[in-house]
Amino acid sequence: MIDKTVAPVAEKASVEGLVQRKETLWRRLRKSPSAMVGLSIVLVFVTAGFLAPWIAPHDPLRPDFGRAREGPTWDSPLGRDELGRDILSRIIYGARISLCIGFIAVAIGVALGVPLGAVSGYYGRLDIFVQRVVDIMLAFPGLLLAIVLISILGVGLSNVMIAIGIASIPTYARLVRGSVLSLREMDYVTAARALGMSDLRIIFRHILPNCLAPIIVQSTLQVATAILFAAGLGFLGLGAKPPMPEWGVMLSTGRDYLRDWPHIATFPGLAIMLSVLGFNLLGDGLRDILDPRLRGKL
Repeated sequence: MIDKTVAPVAEKASVEGLVQRKETLWRRLRKSPSAMVGLSIVLVFVTAGFLAPWIAPHDPLRPDFGRAREGPTWDSPLGRDELGRDILSRIIYGARISLCIGFIAVAIGVALGVPLGAVSGYYGRLDIFVQRVVDIMLAFPGLLLAIVLISILGVGLSNVMIAIGIASIPTYARLVRGSVLSLREMDYVTAARALGMSDLRIIFRHILPNCLAPIIVQSTLQVATAILFAAGLGFLGLGAKPPMPEWGVMLSTGRDYLRDWPHIATFPGLAIMLSVLGFNLLGDGLRDILDPRLRGKL
């Protein structure tokens, strides 16, 4: 007879192993000063965006022409823009928009690029066709490809997310393809085939879980790229439109006053720089933790 106590004990051991692994990863993350700095910056922007309606000192859309282009004061620590709107409030609300663009664009890239790369790497017959399409997309710089897609889809915030997400598909397709090409020859994949498992089950149950580490690292770095692209498109007038408090739009309108009132453009630019820096530092830290070849250095 099968002992009915075996399953609960095995499940408990599995849960305990997962908790221990998470504690080990957190311990390694804390040993990386740059990763902790990046995580702190990311948490600040995420918290600011999530709590924007409660922590923003002023209405980001309400103009006050009597205080137009006013410098930093106690009431407005970062000053006022060309219409007298509080820059700090607009940056806080802009964090919500920029992070939303980053996360949704990365989700689109992962949802489409990962399966494409997995199929390309697992089925040799499809690899040539898929990779030629990917090569064509990679021939365009990421921002230029996003501009081309925006010209097709039309200007708008939702189209910006779609365009940036599509532009990131080749990155994920190439990354996952390289991992699948090595993993499909592993013994446990051969054993799964011998047991009669379907190709889709082998891909999604045995191969893709072992690709999670590079996907997580790339996604963290890709959020920074998406924020930068969204700001660039907003600066060019192809993304969000005024009076929306988006960092690229704020930078674009502030450039006309850069000589006499530099604070209007400087602080949105710093917000873009810090958010991108935070995600890049966090991505580098996660790479050091999740890459088996680098774990011994921590």
